[in-house]
Amino acid sequence: MIPFNSRAGKTVPQGSGYLAYVPAPLPPEPPISFDAELIRLLSEADLALGQLAGVATLLPNPDLFVAMYVRKEAVLSSQIEGIQCTLDEVLQHESDVEGVRTRAIGEVVNYVDAMNFGIARLDTLPLSLRLIREIHGHLMQGVRGEQKDPGEFRRTQNWIGPQGCTLATATFVPPPVPEMLEALANIEAFLHDRDSLPPVVLCAIAHAQFETIHPFLDGNGRVGRLLVSLLLHEREVLTRPLLYISLFLKQNRQEYYDRLMDVRQKGHWEAWIKFFLRGVAQVSGEASLTARRIVEFREKVMLSARAYGKNELALVDHLFAHPIMDIRSAERLLGCSYVTAANALQSLVREGCVAEITGQKRNKVFKFVGYLDLFEMAV
Repeated sequence: MIPFNSRAGKTVPQGSGYLAYVPAPLPPEPPISFDAELIRLLSEADLALGQLAGVATLLPNPDLFVAMYVRKEAVLSSQIEGIQCTLDEVLQHESDVEGVRTRAIGEVVNYVDAMNFGIARLDTLPLSLRLIREIHGHLMQGVRGEQKDPGEFRRTQNWIGPQGCTLATATFVPPPVPEMLEALANIEAFLHDRDSLPPVVLCAIAHAQFETIHPFLDGNGRVGRLLVSLLLHEREVLTRPLLYISLFLKQNRQEYYDRLMDVRQKGHWEAWIKFFLRGVAQVSGEASLTARRIVEFREKVMLSARAYGKNELALVDHLFAHPIMDIRSAERLLGCSYVTAANALQSLVREGCVAEITGQKRNKVFKFVGYLDLFEMAV
């Protein structure tokens, strides 16, 4: 049984003999203690986010590169949930490369769609329970879990634990439906409070509380991580979704779960917030470095491209949007014959601009290696 703690909430016995957890309302009481370490970490996170927002303005076509950051976050967030899919596979799927498995890719593509939908929707709707449900609907549409009420809060009890566990043996049982609805109303009010806490601290608290409430039958972790990007966007900390927090959470997965459980069991909000702030500072710094490297890489590529033919130049420009392609996709892009497209790609191979990644004589696939390496270095 989880011991009583006013910050941690309480366990509530249920008629079937199991204990469900009901979190204390937000904001935490007693209030968050901003000791010297937390203030330092908050300053570092804010500085790193500010630098990331600034360096993004240096990118020659920000939307292209933001799309890559979103794909990377989608892959990493999905991998935390055991969805095995790579950035390469997503890019091949988007370019209609033949032979790419689609089941796991669909879940990652849905994450990208949910992120883009949420960012656009914030122009007309505040971050709210309604928007959270809409995002969940996009996330779960047509993929594993589509039978688990996409876009609707659960109407039955769920639980977290090893495969095959029951309510009685679960690691954690979220609040029953009536208490869940109360907690959701509370978190919505908390999200609308713009004055009491710094935005990044609010993100940390909201993410942890959402994971504890676990309001959907599936997809809670991914929606909870989407909330981080959406909150930072709504608070105008980052005007574009450039933060891939899932990289840090994946690299520190066990501590991630342990810190969340410590909040539930012991009310250790400060330790969780410090962990989260370290992650924000780390991945913001890495994303800023990636952005600067992108600028340098593009300048180098475009300088070399002056010597390319018309078809090769058109392909290079397209590769920044779709860094993996096969000959058929190049053929469609150029509006030329299959042979002409193949020759153009082979010319780029000789120039060291792209690499063929299958080793096959037929159904070849080409990768903009130097560019994609910039996004894969930290994974």
